[in-house]
Parts: sequence; structure tokens; C-alpha cells
Amino acid sequence: MAKLRSFRIRIALLSAILAGSALVGFGLISWWLIYDAKVNRLDAELENQLIRVGRPRPLDRWHADEASLRRELGIPTNTPIAVLVIDAEGNVLYGSPQWDAGLETQNLWISRPSSLPFPSPSPGQRPPPPAPRFMTQQTASGRWRIGAVTTPFAQVAIAVSLNAVTQEMAIVRNIFVVAIPGVLLLVAGGAWAIAGSSLSSIQRLTQVVANVTANGLEQRVPIESADLEFIELIQVFNQMLERLERGFKQASRFSGDAAHELKTPLTILQGELERTLQQAEPGSEIQQSLSHLLDEVRRLSEIVRKLLLLSLADAGQMSLHRTKIDLSSLLTEMLEDIELLAPDLEVQAKIAPGLDVWGDRDLLIQVLQNLISNAIKYNLPKGWIQITANRHTQGVSIQVSNASNEIAQSDRDRIFERFYRGDPARTRQVEGLGLGLSLAREIARSHQGDLTLDPPLPGQTCFTLTLFSTTLKHRRTDLGIRRRSPYL
Repeated sequence: MAKLRSFRIRIALLSAILAGSALVGFGLISWWLIYDAKVNRLDAELENQLIRVGRPRPLDRWHADEASLRRELGIPTNTPIAVLVIDAEGNVLYGSPQWDAGLETQNLWISRPSSLPFPSPSPGQRPPPPAPRFMTQQTASGRWRIGAVTTPFAQVAIAVSLNAVTQEMAIVRNIFVVAIPGVLLLVAGGAWAIAGSSLSSIQRLTQVVANVTANGLEQRVPIESADLEFIELIQVFNQMLERLERGFKQASRFSGDAAHELKTPLTILQGELERTLQQAEPGSEIQQSLSHLLDEVRRLSEIVRKLLLLSLADAGQMSLHRTKIDLSSLLTEMLEDIELLAPDLEVQAKIAPGLDVWGDRDLLIQVLQNLISNAIKYNLPKGWIQITANRHTQGVSIQVSNASNEIAQSDRDRIFERFYRGDPARTRQVEGLGLGLSLAREIARSHQGDLTLDPPLPGQTCFTLTLFSTTLKHRRTDLGIRRRSPYL
């Protein structure tokens, strides 16, 4: 049997099963006790009447005694009653017309009356009262309760139909049949609600875990309203978040400090190299060495700049100098650059006019340049580049696609990771650091937008940059509130 994976459903079902078992057992026992109590009360009344009917009397009194039995027994007038009296010789002294022919009489009595003449002798010579026997028999007309006694003078049996008792017990049974499912539904509903309430702490913990990102490590799960059983779990989780936050801040601070400390020496070194390069003899070996060193310093400076931006983005301190940007004009200018950088590629553009957004112009240009640069570097010979820019209800989307080989799914999953460059066989001949896409996505997110890799299509790769214009417009009021980071 497959295990139910929902803890809440298991709790509700288990509670319903346990409650149902208890209720069914309680119902069966109660039904039997009620039935037994009714039969015992009838037996007690029958015992009194057996002794009374078994006393010596004239033969014509049996009918009158039978007529009074319903009143004496306290049963409804429509309940069938039958009386049978047999003398010592086995002759029937009186037999009710209602006596069911299906009732067995052979085992009703365990002894026979004495041979004393009827009526009996004087009262002083009477033996002690006999012990009556009771049994239930089933006939075609229904169930009968029979009380039988042997007196010194005769064998007497009184049979009372149990149809009235059976009907009463059917009513009790129907009440249980209706009440038990209703109670079970209430129990299951209550168990469902209690399980849901008990799991509320887990749900709050899940919500916090789902929101834990590099910018959400300061979140904590409140323990004031949590159940006692979950307090320890929440405390452990909060402690884990605290350690993660402290470690992440230390790593981010180290990265930012290191990049900041390297920025100035590299700038000085680059300036000195450029000055020395100008003084070197043209075409000399020293000039070539200095030129090579200058390229490496510039490359290091670019790495440091990107690392610094990423560390600021991780710390949520990336400052944006927001201005109104005409993306349509900006993309049109970049199309001219593509034709210069990659004249062998076919360039297609579908740029809607008037795509204005509010954002940091330099950073958004860096994002677009990174996407276009990747589209050129990872293109196929005689390939193509397509840039599509449209406005939608929430903002602006820019798609940069190019002809390319298929990207493996493992590379697609890690394409935005820092310093990840994918399959070495594919990227060996392509210059890059593995930081561009990661930084571009952080810049997009700092503008309340996003950068995504579209689902794979045969023979092409497509990135989509989404900028939500409404958010950017509202953020316009933030201009001047944030100060630029001292690192920049």
C-alpha cells in the first residue's frame, strides 16, 4: 500500500479511523447492553407471572389470566403473548390460540410435575418455588422470548413476541448508523484543522526558507507564536541563518575590500605602464613586453571592477544613478557596433520605438553589451544575430538571440554562475572570465528586472532582459536618496 505523503491527511485519516473504531465498538456494545437490559427486564416480569400463572386454579381461569398478562408485563397491547399449561400426564390444560406452532416445547422444561392431583393439596404441603428457564427462539413470525417453569402441579410456559423489542433496537441501530458517520466527519474535520494549525509553524518556516537568498539572510522565524514542539527546530534554523548571514557578509566584505584595495594599485600600475609605453622605442622588444603587460593589467582591472560590482550587488548596496533612457535609440546605436565588430554575421532587428525606462544608463549599457558580445563570440560561422525589443503591459523586454550550437542542459543550469564557462571544448577559443552573465543578471535585478535564458530552440540561443517600467518609474523618486558606494 502506497504511503500517503501528506502528513496532514495521514493525521486526519488516522484520527478518523481511531475515532471510527471507538465509535463502532461503543455502538455495538451499547446496542447489545440496551437489548440485554430490555430482555432481562422482560425476564424479571415473566418470572413473576410464571409463578402467578403456575398456581393451582380452576381450568376456566387460564383465559382470564392470559388477558391480564400484557398489563402485568407492561408491554404494548399489540404484542403477541401465548400461554401453554401442561399437566403431569402431558395433557394440555390450556393453550393460547396465539401459541406459535414453530416454538419448540421439548426442551422448555427440565423436570416434570409431580403426580399430585390437581388442584393441589393444602398450602402447607407446597414445595419451594421452582427456578424458571428463559430462552429465545426464532420462528417464521419472528423472535420469541419464552419463560418456562415446572410447578408441582403443571408445566407452564409464557411466550412473548420480541418484535416490539426488535423494532426498538432497529431504531437504536439506525440512530447509530446515522450518528457515527456524522461524528466521524466532525472528527476528521477537527483533526484536519488541528493538523493544519499544528503545521502552521512549519509553513512559516517553509516560507522563510523559500525567501532565503543572498539578500534575505537577515530574515528570522518568529518563535513567540510557535508551538512548543517546534521552538527548538525554529531556534536551530534561526541560528543557521545567523551563521550563514555572518559568513556571507564576511565573504562579501572580503571580496569588496580586496577589490577596492586592488583597484588603486592597478590604476596606478596601468598609468605607469601607459606612460612608459609611450617612452619606449617603437617596435622594440621592450614596447611589445610593456604592451602585453598593459593588456594583462587592463584585464585584471576589469576583473576587479566586476568583482566589486558583484560584491555590492550581494550586499544590496549597488547604487543606481537613474535617468531616463531611450532604449530604442540605444539599441539602434549598438546595431552599428555589431556590423563593425562582426561584419560576417547577419543582423536582424525588431525594435519598437519609444522604449523609455528609468535606470542606470552605464550599467544597462554594460548588460546589453555583454549580451551582444556573447552573441558574437558564441555565434556560428556565417551566422546571425537577432535583437527584438518590445513594450508589454508591465515594462520592456529585450531578446538577444543568435545562431549557436546546442547548449547542454548541465551548462544551461549553471550559465549564470560566477566564473563558470561551460564546456571547455566549446569555450577554449573564446575570451572571457565567466563573470559577465552573472553580473548582467545582478544589474537587471537591481533594476527590479531579470535576465533569463530562454528555453532551448534548435540552432539558436536566446537571452531575455526584462525591465519593469512601472517599477522603475516609481523608483524615480528614490533618486538622490541612495549615495553611490565609496568603492565606485
